[in-house]
Amino acid sequence: METSPPPHTTTASYLGDAHYTSLPDGHSSPVSPRRPLRGFAVILTSVVFLVSLVALIVSQSQQPLDAAEGGRGPLSTSKTTSFSDSSRPVARGVAEGVSAKSNPSFSGDEVSYNWTNAMFSWQRTAYHFQPEENWMNGPLYHKGWYHLFYQYNPDSAVWGNITWGHAVSVDLIHWLYLPIAMGPDHWYDWNGVWTGSATVLPDGQIVMLYTGDTDNYVQVQNLAYPANLSDPLLLDWVKYSGNPVLVPPTGIAPKDFRDPTTGWLGPDGKWRVTIGSKVNKTGISLVYTTTNFTTYELLDHVLHAVPGTGMWECVDFYPVSINGTTGLDTSANGPGLKHVLKASLDDTKLDHYALGTYFSENDTWVPDNPVEDVGIGLRYDYGRYYASKTFYDPKKERRILWGWINETDTETDDLEKGWSSLQTIPRTVLFDNKTGTNILQWPVEEVESLRLSSTDFDGVLVEPGSVVELDIGTATQLDIFADFEIESLGSNETDEIDGGCNGGAVERRSLGPFGLLMKEGIYIYICLVSLSTKATGVFKQIYGSEVPVLDDEKYSMRVLVDHSIVESFAQGGRTVITSRVYPTEAIYGATRLFLFNNATGLNVKATLKIWQMNSAFIHPFPLDQI
Repeated sequence: METSPPPHTTTASYLGDAHYTSLPDGHSSPVSPRRPLRGFAVILTSVVFLVSLVALIVSQSQQPLDAAEGGRGPLSTSKTTSFSDSSRPVARGVAEGVSAKSNPSFSGDEVSYNWTNAMFSWQRTAYHFQPEENWMNGPLYHKGWYHLFYQYNPDSAVWGNITWGHAVSVDLIHWLYLPIAMGPDHWYDWNGVWTGSATVLPDGQIVMLYTGDTDNYVQVQNLAYPANLSDPLLLDWVKYSGNPVLVPPTGIAPKDFRDPTTGWLGPDGKWRVTIGSKVNKTGISLVYTTTNFTTYELLDHVLHAVPGTGMWECVDFYPVSINGTTGLDTSANGPGLKHVLKASLDDTKLDHYALGTYFSENDTWVPDNPVEDVGIGLRYDYGRYYASKTFYDPKKERRILWGWINETDTETDDLEKGWSSLQTIPRTVLFDNKTGTNILQWPVEEVESLRLSSTDFDGVLVEPGSVVELDIGTATQLDIFADFEIESLGSNETDEIDGGCNGGAVERRSLGPFGLLMKEGIYIYICLVSLSTKATGVFKQIYGSEVPVLDDEKYSMRVLVDHSIVESFAQGGRTVITSRVYPTEAIYGATRLFLFNNATGLNVKATLKIWQMNSAFIHPFPLDQI
């Protein structure tokens, strides 16, 4: 049945990514931390009774922060571009029947900016997983190692020739590259070894179902398994001789049948797998049953369908405990849990999810709130994020979420620098039993092992119209926690939140914006956001969402900064925004950190803890030493 937010919540809206102007020369003297500088942190959150927005931006302009007329400064005149813009060249992947995998340049083979090697080098992340070079996109745990299999082009930094790259880790942070696990070498996967999922059987066997694009561009499902299950590294894989094990059923187009999920065991002893597809404009998840993963029976009804959502890719389906603090195996079912159904929407390139009830007796799933059904309601991430996948970690009893983040510069830029796209920091997934309406995502605890020195700022007062510099170090690799408290100055002015803060951080209203910014770097503030850079071909997008805030909670946020990727977690992970940034000047040591308050009717008090972050060890596995 339909539910409403608890009456004791404030809905705060927070955005990631916006145009900003540079600071005035006359900003205040730096505020020193409470303890000797050992790192630094940054964070913010939303406030006010209606909605506030959080911004993540990169500034390259030279306008003053203080506004001319009525406290308003110059607005951004950058045209917001979209991958779905019909005037752009066709993106890679579309012709093959999958979602767009590139940001084609308007100018053909020209790069979007006169990038230097130093700029490209700065963009590469230090503690997020990405291949050594070229292009990327079913994780599992086996004999002490976390395994990540990812779509990879060994020949180029653009999508194509998709093989399965392979890497292992003991902690989900430090990774070792292994040889390619599987390549397109049979007729049933000749045009690509695409997305798949691993299922670990009760006896320890591992079966891997994956989508292959045939030599005739038909999407089929194939089976593979380890050649040597006793090998902790799972170096060698065997493709089943009877592949493909599934072909598009009657009524499903040959390019609309892909991305099998991890299997779950039903009460009848049969395994279930769901696969994304569509019928006309209705997104659907087909359900197959099997006892051996080589022969299957298609059910005469779907797990779920949502009209108007288009093709569903990378469907995921898993249980979450209503009151527990640990994750659940994919086959768990019964009282005390809900099921998450997630789909990556091919039409919008967004990952949507919904909470609901799974009825194992007829293999159907019903959302708790039909208004927030799959594809029309909640999202995993309101920024740059797609093609996500979870797996159950038996070692620490947790559900781990991976997400693929592609570039927002042009594919010509990617070819120039020689690499493209990366994975988010793995996130744990739990049910939010405070709101009862969403999940919580949080970086895995292992990322904290990268923390170096930290800096604390306690109760820094930022008055209306002021900018306060924070005395910190470099701002390239950070883990930031921040709380904001506000004090009304008695203004009777009412903001029209629905209109947004179209002036970005320079716009002045009674309730904001306010927040944190870095000189010629990443800006995070409460109001609207968009990505600004001198590189005209970079994809620019405004990101935002509402965040439930309970009566007993402060406005809080955590931000992970790693060169060109920024992951922001509001209110303990109720809402997440991931952004890519491509500064042309704010690289290496050229960034300063400030608090600002452009509200006219309130004081802001900020408390921050900021860690500098070490780099992760991500290198080839020394196979010659084993």
